[in-house]
Amino acid sequence: MLDVRAQPRWIVPLLPLSVTAVQVMGSRGVQWNQVHSAGLMRVALDPPGYALLLAGPLALTVRRRHPVVTLVVTQIATWVYVVLGYSYGPVFISPVIALYSAVAAGHRRAAWLAGGLMYVFFFGYATWFAALPIPPWYHNLAVAAFIGVVLAAGEYARVRRERLGERERVEEEESRRQASEERLTMAQELHDVLAHNISLIHVQASTALHLIDDHPEQARTALTTIKHASKDVLTEMRSVLSVLREGAPRSPTAGLDRLDELVERAEQSGLTITRRISGRVRALPPGTDRAGYRIAQEALTNAARHAPGAAVTVLLEYGPDELLIRVTDSGGTGPGESLGGGNGIPGMRERASALGGTLTAGHHGRGFRVEARLPIPEEPS
Repeated sequence: MLDVRAQPRWIVPLLPLSVTAVQVMGSRGVQWNQVHSAGLMRVALDPPGYALLLAGPLALTVRRRHPVVTLVVTQIATWVYVVLGYSYGPVFISPVIALYSAVAAGHRRAAWLAGGLMYVFFFGYATWFAALPIPPWYHNLAVAAFIGVVLAAGEYARVRRERLGERERVEEEESRRQASEERLTMAQELHDVLAHNISLIHVQASTALHLIDDHPEQARTALTTIKHASKDVLTEMRSVLSVLREGAPRSPTAGLDRLDELVERAEQSGLTITRRISGRVRALPPGTDRAGYRIAQEALTNAARHAPGAAVTVLLEYGPDELLIRVTDSGGTGPGESLGGGNGIPGMRERASALGGTLTAGHHGRGFRVEARLPIPEEPS
């Protein structure tokens, strides 16, 4: 069906009113010559004739909602008008518009059938019944060509509308897909930010409670770490949430250029961290850079939670076509939390997989190792 909302309301009745004026005034204009012509033998307009002239434009008022009904009414009104011998003139405007509207609205079978019946009617009428000022074959050829042009124009409008509708549907689906991916990304970002900093706060709070009576200065250091970690989590949460509100972060997105800051915060939880970087350090695509940072962050969070006091080695190796991130801990010196079924390792694996990379995690000696390999696109030469 055609979209009735595509045009302002005041335009909808404008076409039927215009057709009414043209059909009535045009038919009155040609009837004097046709009525008084001995060869044409037309009948002067009377109330039934005017009613038939008005039936077509009246039916056009519902052509958008009921194009097939409009087509049938205009066809019948026109045929009856012609058979009764009224002036042969612009009465054909209504069925032509109805024919175009029907095929443009997608009612192709009804429209082409009506076009064929229209041609058969006028072919028979012009050949055997009517006295026309032009040869019947010329009249029939002109009618066939005209009906063909109207149907072709309607088909063009239909195809164009369907293509526009399909494009809008695809764009809408793409927008929904992007919105879903953005929500997933935001959920991952929030998980990583909260998991890292809250784990650090948890470890330091436990340390402070253990030391507050006998070693108040060390407890004070732990509480200071909690203060900084809580500030960091609030700052990063504001940055992530600002993306949801405004579509762009207010602060730089976390990347491997902030690795030193990440290591410094992790060391405050009691880890001893050695950082190693090899290969040709270079700028990475934003997705790879962010994923690398979050994987390193989550691996250090797991080390602080499950192996407190451990010695940790963080290796970044920039290869020709991939980035290797390896975080290995030696096993904790104190009691840590047992490995559970959280979202940490699956989340890291999803980040790597989304970029076409891999991630492995498992025990390594007395400790634990997380190793991610992320592809790096070739640089343009």
